[in-house]
Amino acid sequence: MADKTKQKLFEEFPPVTTQEWKDKVIADLKGADFEKKLVWRTIEGFNLQPYYRVEDLENLDHLKYVPGEFPYVRGNKAKCNCWYIRQNIDANDAKVANKKALDVLMKGVDSLGFETCCKSEFTNEEFETLLKDISIADIELNITDATAAHPFVDFLKAKIEAENIGKNEIKGSVNFDPMAHLTLNGNFCKVQSEVFDTAKELIEKAKDLPKFRTIGINAEMFNNAGATIVQELAFALAMGNQYVNLLIEKGLDIDTVAENMKFNFGVSSNYFMEIAKFRAARMLWAKIVEAYEPKNLEVAKMNIHATTSKFNQTIYDPYVNMLRGTTESMSATIAGVDSLTVTPFNKAFETETEFSDRIARNTQILLKEESYFDKITDPAGGSYYIENLTNSIAEHAWKLFQEIEAKGGYVEAFKAGFIQDQVTESANKRLLNVATRREILLGTNQYPNAQEKIEASIKEECCISTKRDDAIAEPIKTLRGAEQIETLRLRTEKASETPKVFLLTIGDLTMRKARAGFASGFFACAGFEVIDNLGFNSVEEGVKAAVEQKVNIVVVCSSDDEYMDVAPAVLEHLSDKAITVVAGYPKSVDELKAKGLKHFIHVKSNLIETLQGFQAELGI
Repeated sequence: MADKTKQKLFEEFPPVTTQEWKDKVIADLKGADFEKKLVWRTIEGFNLQPYYRVEDLENLDHLKYVPGEFPYVRGNKAKCNCWYIRQNIDANDAKVANKKALDVLMKGVDSLGFETCCKSEFTNEEFETLLKDISIADIELNITDATAAHPFVDFLKAKIEAENIGKNEIKGSVNFDPMAHLTLNGNFCKVQSEVFDTAKELIEKAKDLPKFRTIGINAEMFNNAGATIVQELAFALAMGNQYVNLLIEKGLDIDTVAENMKFNFGVSSNYFMEIAKFRAARMLWAKIVEAYEPKNLEVAKMNIHATTSKFNQTIYDPYVNMLRGTTESMSATIAGVDSLTVTPFNKAFETETEFSDRIARNTQILLKEESYFDKITDPAGGSYYIENLTNSIAEHAWKLFQEIEAKGGYVEAFKAGFIQDQVTESANKRLLNVATRREILLGTNQYPNAQEKIEASIKEECCISTKRDDAIAEPIKTLRGAEQIETLRLRTEKASETPKVFLLTIGDLTMRKARAGFASGFFACAGFEVIDNLGFNSVEEGVKAAVEQKVNIVVVCSSDDEYMDVAPAVLEHLSDKAITVVAGYPKSVDELKAKGLKHFIHVKSNLIETLQGFQAELGI
């Protein structure tokens, strides 16, 4: 009897070539163009195929590496995928922050991020209060703002010595990043040369703390300004490389500089692309550090903290933000980040609550304790799709990185406006994609809850992008993709009377139901009241019902073939009693326009411009 453990499965099925697959797909498309129909052109500028096969891996050099091996594309760790669960805490009131920190440390958090951006000075007494009863050797400890960096490192060294704590036990960071200050404010906080002298002093001050990092590279701000994944990665590499250059010029060696750097990335809902981004990031950074010939190649490991995106958070239907945060956390942890902060779902419009903090914290705990994401290193490794994504992102990010280097590095490229132009272009594309619903924000531009009302306004964060009086360049501005639609809807909420939209469904049953569903979701995005109907036997019957309801807008929902008869008749019977709209964009659109019909809503409509137009007509 044959040994079944050595038996090859599916031997009876002949192998199928890639060309045979493609021929079958083309046949099923029935004449439609393969490239236009199935190949996805990303906003990053490269194409993604509808499927990948083993031969697509043949020319990918990074596949020969294993987890924990240079250039760390498969992760910094060889035996696990563990990460720190970080919760950020407002530390401007040290006593309140300490109480919260002690509470969350008992609930699964093992990394604290103290936010000090509204405070200009900290005393040792305040630091003592902040860390009271916290075992700093057992957690990762992070200060998120540059202002507190120097005094905190001084305090930490004194505390370690006084309490006889092992220097190797202290893990964490201070986020000293003058280039981020330049990017968000248009200039450095002091003279450029002084800023990097300060960076050098900070590194030297913390040289006895091998697991404590002092220089931050905050690429998260690009993510939250609407940049693409490739841009976020390329800008981070450029910032990191310039820090290395400048600090080596000031007398430090590559080993010392590299092991003091921490990269902070955002992570968006583009699930597989984000997994690939972090893998590509480690690989490219390792190659950059290698070029400086470090004595210990281990310093080429990119230490990554990830924060789930604020760009795609919404005010309306905010609980959907929990779902976004979950998929973003999955991307980051599958990709092997070193620590993660889940942005609370209500961050866009109010101060975090006990509930929102708990959900953010538990998102990570569930991924660890119930999904075992920390057990398998690089679970995405070997995926035809993700390996090709990793390669494409790496190639395009490297090309953009080289463009920045050719301009003299990050600072010079920023002064020349190159960085801002790149971010603005991609942000405008993304906002247009939101407006045309190519990029979906569930509950906001797709499937909104028309009955939902909000009274909250967008929260002004203490660390916002502001242009200084002495700015040497225009700062980038962080934003959210939903802002324009939310502003539109808030305008409706504040109107003296909510506009009523009547769906006049008539004719072909399938088409009228489909178009009524589309029209209902379209107008609900602006908070209009939508009145649906089962259908009318005649135009007169439908118009009569609409007039009786005292509606502002009547949407004709029917089939393309019936519009030539139905739509003009509705317009004639309504006269000036309401605005007539056609759901769809039939081939007869020019003839319909000739008959006086002005308004058409369809899948290619710019949601924001169209709804703003209706608001203007209704005097809102």
